[in-house]
Amino acid sequence: MSMSLRRTVVAAAVALLSASTVYAAEATQPVAKNDIAIPDIPYTKFVLKNGLTLLVHEDHKTPVVAINTWYHVGSKNEKPGKTGFAHLFEHLMFSGSENFNQTYLNALERIGATDLNGTTNGDRTNYFQNVPTSMLDYALFAESDRMGHLLGVLDQKKLDLQRGVVQNEKRQGENRPYGVTRQLLAENTWPVGHPYSWTTIGAMADLEAASMSDVQEWFKTNYGPNNVTLVLAGDITPEQAREKVEKYYGDIPPGPPLAKQQAWIAKRSGTHRGTVQDRVPQARLYRVWNVPGTATATEPLLDLAAQVLGGGKTSRFYKRLVYQDQLATDASAFNDGSEIAGQFYVVLTARPGADSAKLERAGDEELQALIKSGPTAAELELAKTTILAQYTRIVERIGGFGGKSDLLASCTTYTGNPECYKDYLKAIKAATPAQIKQALQTWLSDGDYVLDVQPYPTNLTTTAKLDRSQPPALGKPEPLKLPPMQKTTLSNGLKVVLAERHTAPLVNFALIVDAGFASDTPPTAGLASLTGRLLEEGTTTRSAADISAAFEALGAEFSVGTGLDSANVNLNTLKATLPNALAVYADVIQHPAFAQKEVDRQKQNRLAGIAREKSSPSEMGLRVLPALVYGAGHAYAGPLSGSGSEAAVRALTRDDLVRYHQTWFKPNNATLLVVGDTTLAEVTPLLEKAFGGWRAGAAPKKEIATVAPQAKPLVYLLDKPGAQQSVIYGVQLAASTNAPDNVELNVVNDVFGGTFSSRINMNLREDKHWSYGVNARLPAAAGQRLYLSSSPVQTDKTKEALQELVQEYANIAGAKPITAAELSDAQTNQTLRLPGSFETSSQLAGYYGNIIRYKLPEDYYNTLTARVLALTPEKANALAARTITPDRLVWLVVGDVSKVEAGIRSLNIGEVRKIDVDGKLLP
Repeated sequence: MSMSLRRTVVAAAVALLSASTVYAAEATQPVAKNDIAIPDIPYTKFVLKNGLTLLVHEDHKTPVVAINTWYHVGSKNEKPGKTGFAHLFEHLMFSGSENFNQTYLNALERIGATDLNGTTNGDRTNYFQNVPTSMLDYALFAESDRMGHLLGVLDQKKLDLQRGVVQNEKRQGENRPYGVTRQLLAENTWPVGHPYSWTTIGAMADLEAASMSDVQEWFKTNYGPNNVTLVLAGDITPEQAREKVEKYYGDIPPGPPLAKQQAWIAKRSGTHRGTVQDRVPQARLYRVWNVPGTATATEPLLDLAAQVLGGGKTSRFYKRLVYQDQLATDASAFNDGSEIAGQFYVVLTARPGADSAKLERAGDEELQALIKSGPTAAELELAKTTILAQYTRIVERIGGFGGKSDLLASCTTYTGNPECYKDYLKAIKAATPAQIKQALQTWLSDGDYVLDVQPYPTNLTTTAKLDRSQPPALGKPEPLKLPPMQKTTLSNGLKVVLAERHTAPLVNFALIVDAGFASDTPPTAGLASLTGRLLEEGTTTRSAADISAAFEALGAEFSVGTGLDSANVNLNTLKATLPNALAVYADVIQHPAFAQKEVDRQKQNRLAGIAREKSSPSEMGLRVLPALVYGAGHAYAGPLSGSGSEAAVRALTRDDLVRYHQTWFKPNNATLLVVGDTTLAEVTPLLEKAFGGWRAGAAPKKEIATVAPQAKPLVYLLDKPGAQQSVIYGVQLAASTNAPDNVELNVVNDVFGGTFSSRINMNLREDKHWSYGVNARLPAAAGQRLYLSSSPVQTDKTKEALQELVQEYANIAGAKPITAAELSDAQTNQTLRLPGSFETSSQLAGYYGNIIRYKLPEDYYNTLTARVLALTPEKANALAARTITPDRLVWLVVGDVSKVEAGIRSLNIGEVRKIDVDGKLLP
């Protein structure tokens, strides 16, 4: 697989090094031949005289252009003792350049950039953003200026600031459950000195030792245009792109010639083991083999093998380890290809109480069976369809992770061929069971490293010179033109809303049921989300494996999500397979089996999930916050995840689930939103056929009581012994999402904490560098909603950070009014980023779902720009003053109480109360 999409597909797995996984025996559904067309991403290529490679792809569906800049340098180009430089320099590139000396993220947010980020891995560093077409010159000026004119303003202060931010990022990563595994796996799977034997974020000591001369040399060596692939994709022509890139990049001189590292697979022999303890609720087993990297003949074969072994609910691991033996709650396999080598992972998360050794043996039995015999023809066809469907979905997006510009850039960077993905997909389509068996026998028969993570015992403690004196003037926002919401009602009362979009052969369905966590009661807390979870686990005529096999064979993606106010059953399918996919989708919605063995298994998984939540500082806080603000018994008082409590989950029965589904899942209590490549005339008969037999009936109404404001500030402390960071929450209530001033309040929040350039983030991250990131948000709700800020900070700065936050709340409420400049930046950011927020059918469905869910005006998003721009500083400050109440906040600090309590009490913010992980008061 091309590395860019590989990184996207396995990102979640690599992040924890755990992925939700699966099983596959013989599929019981008919398997379609993989006749899915290989996507085509047309491009025009130019090479500037200074060596910069430019690729241009036209896509005029929205007035947006993706800018994707790939520097062919990553952590593998570092040396021992100087690790973390590539990632540190990625951060420095956002701190301003000689002719654009402002924080890059702030500046680009102001012009409406979306999908705005920079990332580093072992092989490359990339910077990307989607910008309105009218802002392209401004963005190219800024992007080119940091490529060619950075060092003149790079000083010790900026280095120290970003070093602190990166160190906090490292602490935050290591503070997460299983966060210790990244470094241990890198150190123990690669030989000493191998370019992948250290993590991308580097060693803390190396970061501390980084000097100005070190980073200057890194830039001069690696950041020349001759080491860059630039992709412009979207609302632009090749001629326009070439003219602009010549203008802004042409006078940047090339860097020195660079040597290319050769493949170094470092295949191991024998089995080597390691054991580590971590503060986690479940044991987890990692097995890793060193294998050939990206753009090799072996790569697609191992990708397919990983899909069969652990890539979905039809995979062998899932059936054996999760369903049959119930030894694991998660079981995955994935092939992670990098430039000079790759690694094949197996990750097994033990069910609480399960024998880790037995889990390892069972997993190995499944692996050895696949190595011995290879996949069946049915398994292979499903795996091929899954991968081909993933690539089909790429053509909807121009930028970001896994979009068209990302794919073109990665292919060009690693192979020199922008269309390398076609070669990869041809190999996928042509692969045979015998080839996969041979690849497995060659690479996975020997040479694994096993890392056993056990819970820490609780009983232990060239153009003309460009004038860069001024950036280009900002353009004006492009008008937002979203497809109209067409409506009809089926014979049984099911409301249907359609938004047509014909840019990709995909159709998205979202059934929105008026239920959600708010339909739970305290004795059945977690019932709503558990019901949704069990919809995926079988119908009266299909098993869970049948459902997964059917969707995989059709190239469809299916998911169920439950939120505060609704249950959401989602289907994204290829237009060519729409009728068949719709039949399975309707069956899942109408006829869940709630098989007793699945109820028991999912209850155990839910209990394990609650234990995981109680081990993560941020999730610990989000479990108890709602009850602290709404009060016990309120419809919104449960954990924000909707997982419920252990006692309630243990007490739930199959009858409870059946009764809940019969009570709430009714056609007259739901709306079916359809977005994509279809018409009302085309889809309505299909929907009538699929859902016409679903019977309507009376549905109860949720009771969402109004809560009086908090009378005085309170401070709650929740202990997490040994935590490297404290997570500080500030919470109050705000009006519902459909309140008349909702749009304006979101603008006010952007100034306070809603964007990178917000007051609280600039204070605690950029100025103090006590945190990797701070934010404030207003989670959507049909009733009064939470208005909360979240601030993970290093433990030794907890008191100081809380003091700063108290002052920031006072400032935004009136002590330091919002300035015209701050308001203008927030308005520009909100209005200019809108077009990039509606690129895919799934994105459009998400926003239109809000209109349905919260009863917003149908023109809500089309009139959003005008409403945002109409807000004046006077109105913004008046709204902030009456909405944000510093003297009535509820504060929650999750961290090592033994280290932070005294400092917090000394601030005298309000009464201090200690609570346990369930939110109960402690003496």
